[in-house]
Amino acid sequence: MKMRGIMLLWLATAGLAVLPVLATAQALTDSTDSSGMVASRAAPQPDLTYTRPTEKTKILNYLFDAYGPYPAAGAAFAAGISQAYDTPPEWKQGAEGYGKRFGSDFGIAVISTSTRYGLAEAFREDTLYYQCGCKGVFPRLRHAVISTLSARRGEDGHRAFSFPALVAPYAGSMTAVYAWYPGRYSGKDAFRMGNYTMLGYVGGDIALEFLHGGPNSLLHRMHLDNGREAPNPGANP
Repeated sequence: MKMRGIMLLWLATAGLAVLPVLATAQALTDSTDSSGMVASRAAPQPDLTYTRPTEKTKILNYLFDAYGPYPAAGAAFAAGISQAYDTPPEWKQGAEGYGKRFGSDFGIAVISTSTRYGLAEAFREDTLYYQCGCKGVFPRLRHAVISTLSARRGEDGHRAFSFPALVAPYAGSMTAVYAWYPGRYSGKDAFRMGNYTMLGYVGGDIALEFLHGGPNSLLHRMHLDNGREAPNPGANP
């Protein structure tokens, strides 16, 4: 069990660079020069008015976040760590064992992402990640962490606590434990695994805040509503 904890911690760390799950990915689109600084004080300010994403945009983002290259790469990495530590041992080694581990990790990611997008649609929430309009490492870090458990609501895009964001990581791990993991695993294990998934989401949001790929990146092309956050007009749903 300790080995699985170590594996998932490594997976969360890798999310800083390669994972989007647990999440919802966005890239920088404001009017800046190649250095990331405003080209001129006289230049017009970017329009930070919030615009809700269209249904087409949400569907494309869901497909990319659930079945795209980043969750697949994350599952491959996690399966490799599990294979190295033979976790769970019932799945054994070899290509068959690796296949089971990859399928399990990819399935958890798909279920978690599907749960968040599905519940967000029911709650009329915008799950996309918007980079902070603030400056400084700590304010941007705080924004990334808070965004893990918040979403935008209403036509004005005010930010509020997100129940779908809280539930989604545990939906995937609970499904895995009771659907295909060995029988000795229980709800306690599912809760622990969900905590690591949540940690991976935090790492993914931090990566999206600080390690964006620029306007020509794959994330930018797939995620169509990915500018810096609009001013938050309120804090209540």
